[in-house]
Amino acid sequence: MSTATVTGPRTRRPVRQDPAERRRALYHLASPVSVLTTGPESRMHGTTASTVTLVSREPLLVGVVLRAGSSFARRAAAEGRFAINVLGGDQAEVARRFADSGRPDGSAQFAGLAWTADPYAQAPLIAGALAHYTCRFHSAHAAGDSELLLGHVVRARADEGLPLLSYAGRLHAGTLHPAKEAAAS
Repeated sequence: MSTATVTGPRTRRPVRQDPAERRRALYHLASPVSVLTTGPESRMHGTTASTVTLVSREPLLVGVVLRAGSSFARRAAAEGRFAINVLGGDQAEVARRFADSGRPDGSAQFAGLAWTADPYAQAPLIAGALAHYTCRFHSAHAAGDSELLLGHVVRARADEGLPLLSYAGRLHAGTLHPAKEAAAS
């Protein structure tokens, strides 16, 4: 494995591109939609995230991008643990519920929703989710107008089903088709 070293200041030239065009292009990054949760029941909170990714296999770390100053990141840090619920294709309404800034606080956010408390994190594990990751808080980092929350995965479980995806600024559910493989020559 090689590493690159920067050896001195670089001259930065301004990039001339319409910011709206860059934003449109970035909407073409498809990603699974998840609901992050903290507990215990007396302090429950949830939020929707569309950027959750594997950061490290050893130790097993996941990263979540949230808006800067996220109350979720503060709560996860205070509790020291949180859960990630990777939503299934039929859970768009759950994603919208936890993305709505006008939703109620605390356990009222989860009213009418089937869930169980994770034994370690005491955070809600939403029924029907494709996967659940129970995480110990690792760290949070400011990154531009966002915040990167890192969690050490202590428990994971996956079920079968199709994912709910965020793509081109909308939620998508449907059948996944494997890409065609190149013909052997």
